[in-house]
Amino acid sequence: MPTVTVETLQEKVLDGHVVSRQEALELFQGSSLNELGAIADALKTRTKGDKIATYLIDRNINYTNVCVTYCKFCAFYREVGDEKEGYVNEAEKIIHKVAEAKKLGGTQILLQGGHHPDLKLDWYLNMLSKVKQAHPDITLHAFSPPELVHFSGVFGMPVIEILKKFREAGMDSMPGGGAEILVDSVRKEIAPLKASTQEWLGVMRDVHSLGMKSTATMMFGHVEKVEDRIEHIFHIRHLQEETGGFLGFIPWLYQPGNESLGLKSASGQEYLKTLALSRIILNHTLPNLQSSWVTPGKKIGQLGLKYGANDMGSIMLEENVVASTGTHYTMGLDEMKRLIKEMGFEPHQRDTFYNLKN
Repeated sequence: MPTVTVETLQEKVLDGHVVSRQEALELFQGSSLNELGAIADALKTRTKGDKIATYLIDRNINYTNVCVTYCKFCAFYREVGDEKEGYVNEAEKIIHKVAEAKKLGGTQILLQGGHHPDLKLDWYLNMLSKVKQAHPDITLHAFSPPELVHFSGVFGMPVIEILKKFREAGMDSMPGGGAEILVDSVRKEIAPLKASTQEWLGVMRDVHSLGMKSTATMMFGHVEKVEDRIEHIFHIRHLQEETGGFLGFIPWLYQPGNESLGLKSASGQEYLKTLALSRIILNHTLPNLQSSWVTPGKKIGQLGLKYGANDMGSIMLEENVVASTGTHYTMGLDEMKRLIKEMGFEPHQRDTFYNLKN
């Protein structure tokens, strides 16, 4: 059986071929950055058009930084009993933060926290319901699969039952946090106490079964191999083919600093090549791909719009987790619009569900 060349495989992808894991690896290893970028850009244009690029205005609010998971890449968490730096934000403070975000055009609150061992179900339900009652027009993009797995253990309840209660209290959708790399050998190395691959996917399956939507993420550029990134993206693809519940995919780089993993992150070129491969693998089933600027920087985030991304994410009115590493990129609305325009696109604000706001 003749070997298919990379050039032939590139042509097949452009003709609509849905790649296998092995083909994705061959494309990544055998294609230059510009070749892979051109393919991803062509697929994105075919799926999303070539006129607009979207962005979001939201605020990341962390209800607590107390966590018992101790992920090696995390500079944000504080241990139980840290009276100096550990905190729990009660509903009243969160409500105030939401009001500030809305004044600046925010439509979404990304609400997440550490795995606090002492907060009970009623605390979360009270917090959600108070925030939603005060701000019924804000989208509460809340929690993450590892948080739900943690809650299940603390509350002694199945994940899906907790989700039902959270949805009734005001939760609208779920971020894709805590995915890191969906390969258990990698997870055991960087976050041995966090939810497993199948647990993460299982929570997302439950979220989608209730009619709620979610996003999916991938944090890469640390101990994983390219094959692990591909395995991760295929997990997302297969679940999306099953449920259709993911709104978008957000790959981002590991950010070293003030954490115990202490590695050097991947380059901007590696980020763009992985972003392009994500478009190639997911294009037929998950059309929204977000370029990250918070860890690789604004220029790389901007270039991502030519490497398969149709969205530049959020201006982020507040961000604490990456900032804990010592990296402090900020973005104003005018700058976001300028970066998008410089790449030849019309900037349009969207909401959580990719509906255009302007």
